[in-house]
Amino acid sequence: MASDHHVSGMAGRYATALFELAESEGHLDATASDLARVTSLINGSEDFRRLVASPVFSAGEQGRAFAAILERAGIKGLVARFAGLVIQNRRLFALPDMITGFNRLLAAKRGEITADVTSAHPLSDAQVASLKQSLKAATGRDVQIDAKVDAGLLGGLIVKVGSRMIDSSLKTKLTSLKLAMKEAS
Repeated sequence: MASDHHVSGMAGRYATALFELAESEGHLDATASDLARVTSLINGSEDFRRLVASPVFSAGEQGRAFAAILERAGIKGLVARFAGLVIQNRRLFALPDMITGFNRLLAAKRGEITADVTSAHPLSDAQVASLKQSLKAATGRDVQIDAKVDAGLLGGLIVKVGSRMIDSSLKTKLTSLKLAMKEAS
């Protein structure tokens, strides 16, 4: 069962509950698709990220705004009810980690591996598809992408698959170059 896999902490408990409910209702794929759209909405809007992360909004404000955004995006049913519960429990700040946990449980069920990918800007669908293909060639397994945005990266990617990390970020390259220049002087 899902709880055998590695998602822990408060976000992991929510993710496991959502996963088990979606699985029992036969809605794993639909739930995963809706959660991917929620992630895309969060990554695509600074205002939406602020709504999710900021404790200054009341549960009522978060609930109304989130419900309106989900309705406009056509996301209803289990994911909308789940978001409502998360907001009611004042845990909206942890929603991205809950989605990550759900995706890890789903990937484990499907025999896939997950790559944590951090980029300076949101990746396009074509970039995600290309990255999945490259990682599948490197690992021999289907790879799910858990994408995060870190504007401090400047450019490039940080990809972590299991304990292996590939860091091709511009920030790291510049730091390495600075270090090499200091050592040379």
